[in-house]
Amino acid sequence: MGLKAGIAGIGVCLPDRVLTNDELATMVDTSDTWIRERVGVLERRIADKAQAASDLGTVAAARALETAGVAAEEVDLVIVATATPDMLFPATACIIQENLGLKNSAAFDLAAGCSGFIYALATGSQFIESGVYRTVLVIGTETLSKITDWTDRETCILLADGAGAVVLRPAQPGYGILAVKLGADGLGGKHLRRPAGGSRQPHTPQTLAAKLDKLQMNGQEVFRFAIKALPEATLEALAVAGLDKDDVALVVPHQANRRIIEAAARRLELPMERFMINLDRYGNTSSASVPIALHEALKNDRLKDGDIVALTAFGAGLTWGSAVLRWHSLARRIT
Repeated sequence: MGLKAGIAGIGVCLPDRVLTNDELATMVDTSDTWIRERVGVLERRIADKAQAASDLGTVAAARALETAGVAAEEVDLVIVATATPDMLFPATACIIQENLGLKNSAAFDLAAGCSGFIYALATGSQFIESGVYRTVLVIGTETLSKITDWTDRETCILLADGAGAVVLRPAQPGYGILAVKLGADGLGGKHLRRPAGGSRQPHTPQTLAAKLDKLQMNGQEVFRFAIKALPEATLEALAVAGLDKDDVALVVPHQANRRIIEAAARRLELPMERFMINLDRYGNTSSASVPIALHEALKNDRLKDGDIVALTAFGAGLTWGSAVLRWHSLARRIT
């Protein structure tokens, strides 16, 4: 099968502040019942005003390195997936590299919306499989609260902040990332975007007044796309790995909406017990959602050595992706 990359360490960082549905109902026309029934979120974490994506990502990455037992000087590459970078440049990856003293590493950011972590995982694994690098740090970190329109109940009920990171290293034979499947459809880009702030439409008093610096989403179109993309990406990655859906012990999907995950489970004809769900407590953290959910699954002993796990996501672009791994238990206990 050749050399494969495996997850040798994992870490997360969640802001301290908890924003409940009841508190949100004092800010926008909504209710705890409406949010629970519509998307399945009970509460979410919100970063402090002074916290940026690099702050959360630095903590998550440090914890991942600790879990892996990897020293800073051993890291060859840092890839950060984010839709909310500290700034357009330098890359948030470079800021985290400096924060952690990763003096021997290359570093860059990757933008694929909520699919970002899967894209970054696929990219990082290629450097290991090719023998170019031995240790790759992959981070998904978001401060979506900074680009949320808190008067738009279609989006503000979903979005949250957080970071998750993994350390990739060569896996033992038969283990690690067995296959990945990535996709994109630029025709759907208009359905999930942040219009202003780039070279097409720089920030002006007019764009700020129109809230074009905030995230915009066509919920119905994204929902239709997601319930198709999530299961199809999973099945395609499994096929590349020579596996069947019944081989999967756990699916760790992007935590966007409980109804989307339930629809994907029906299409895959898999019981909900095989899906890791924690969006009720953390909301949609975009590129951070999959590593945060994987971390919780490991912490709660939902994966054992040799299990097949499918990580799958969809997001802005529109993009989608899935990675299939044969799990190898980490040397150090997840905390």
